[in-house]
Amino acid sequence: MTDRPRKTPDTLRSARWVAPDDLRSFGHRSRLMQMGHAPEDWAGRPFIGILNTWSDLNPCHGHFRERAEQVKQGVLQAGGFPVELPAISVDETFSKPTSMLYRNLLAMEVEENIRSHPLDGVVLMGGCDKSTPALLMGALSGGVPAIFLPAGPMLRGHYAGRVLGSGSDAWKYWDERRAGNISDAEWQGVEGGIARSYGTCMTMGTASTMTAIAEAMGLTLPGASSIPAADSGHKRMARACGRRIVEMVWEDLTPDRIVTPAAMRNAALVAMATGCSTNAVIHLLAIAGRAGVALTLDDLDALGRDMPVIANIRPSGETYLMEDFFYAGGLRALMAEMSDRLDLSAPTVSGQPLGETLAGAQVFNDDVIRPLSNPVYREGSLAVLRGNLCPGGAVMKPAACDPRFHSHSGPALVFDSYSEMKAAVEDENLDVTPDHVLVLRNAGPLGGPGMPEWGMLPIPKKLVKEGVRDMLRISDARMSGTSYGACVLHAAPEAHVGGPLALLRTGDIVTLDLAARRLDMQVDDAELARRRAAWQPPEPPYARGWGWMFARHVGQADTGCDFDFLTRGFGPAAGEPDIY
Repeated sequence: MTDRPRKTPDTLRSARWVAPDDLRSFGHRSRLMQMGHAPEDWAGRPFIGILNTWSDLNPCHGHFRERAEQVKQGVLQAGGFPVELPAISVDETFSKPTSMLYRNLLAMEVEENIRSHPLDGVVLMGGCDKSTPALLMGALSGGVPAIFLPAGPMLRGHYAGRVLGSGSDAWKYWDERRAGNISDAEWQGVEGGIARSYGTCMTMGTASTMTAIAEAMGLTLPGASSIPAADSGHKRMARACGRRIVEMVWEDLTPDRIVTPAAMRNAALVAMATGCSTNAVIHLLAIAGRAGVALTLDDLDALGRDMPVIANIRPSGETYLMEDFFYAGGLRALMAEMSDRLDLSAPTVSGQPLGETLAGAQVFNDDVIRPLSNPVYREGSLAVLRGNLCPGGAVMKPAACDPRFHSHSGPALVFDSYSEMKAAVEDENLDVTPDHVLVLRNAGPLGGPGMPEWGMLPIPKKLVKEGVRDMLRISDARMSGTSYGACVLHAAPEAHVGGPLALLRTGDIVTLDLAARRLDMQVDDAELARRRAAWQPPEPPYARGWGWMFARHVGQADTGCDFDFLTRGFGPAAGEPDIY
């Protein structure tokens, strides 16, 4: 990629801070010396920001303090000047009510860290679900060369001779415990064996989905997204990121040159082929909005109809986990298997087009990474539904549910809050059958608030004891990418703003027709009009602070839940800061 002249030391962005012979630059240089640096450390060298989302409360990123040091080693090897900056961790496990409430906050922090500091390029350290899209969104808006360093999946879980998958087996064994099928000791054994190392969930959940998307989009080094966090190759990859970002600065290889319409299409196709998390939809739409790339729910549905699932990874697959995927050849091998579907000329942070980065990639286990002729599921991972329950769209993962729910009608059982639903499903006298449609509303971007991962509604305990393990469930919430089942999610507009889900009543018949991509309530227009006239908007959940700001600017699920003022179309990016 040689359409831009190479940077020279005097054209580095950081030179505005440290090169002039003036009072303000004197202050910058003297403060660098205060920290023990000498002019030889920074003069004529690119300042490389290492944006580290490490936290003591984020086990997915527990190794990032060490990896940041390895990135610094790579930066120094290539002649750069590394500076580490902390960023909010948006950990999935402990952030409540949901880390999604803070995705846009991290994106803003990344953008403003870049804009306000003397950074010529950045290494983005993330992986836990929302951290990846947030870092990419912020870097796209920040505008300097950027490379993404994925946290990598944790090692596979083990207990009593059984392999455990994070998230997926938590839901599975919890239902068995509710049914009285496993003991407290067994439950505690699963608890201690399901997460054995640092790193992200080792199922094809949101974390592995989004790091795969980052690689398919061209924003990681080749193969980076598949390396387990505990593998020694992960340390080498961290150093390689540090070396490569320095050269990217000299090349002026910025994210806007990489995240093109072709790159977004590649990323969406790869996501479908992996059996991706439903959360991919929201994050792909948000990333596209930052990149100025036109992308809609219908575009994603069309891609999904034609792209089979070929990664046999749980929860869409039956047996394998991300560690197996790595040993089978990883994402490079999967992309090589579907290379005729991809735009191989798309640029990447490696400096090579995508096709060249796939040279030599092999599949070493064709049950883990299937050929297109023998897919796990004939259509893509996700389907977009529309109808009078979700005129703005809703999302389903057909590959991860019982096929009998692909066409289903049943009476709704409606809950207005998670607490109401949680109490009801534990009541063994609940009036419910396997044909009922469980509905949770007021759990969307505003109602949740933040659109929590509540969409995999628990099967009522009464039915669990009868052996029922799947039901049709509908919500305006999200669900964990490690979840499974006949769950319709992201119903838009959400109930909190008066979307049709707010008008549904217990006993109304709901019909899902997957082939037609329809989700409807069998209620006539006149009755819906009467219900709408009687509907009262709920009180906002926040009266001040971040939540108050979030509520006034967040978009609905069908547009990616970004803030209106952060999308590319809202206005031009701020220029370089004044330095006086």
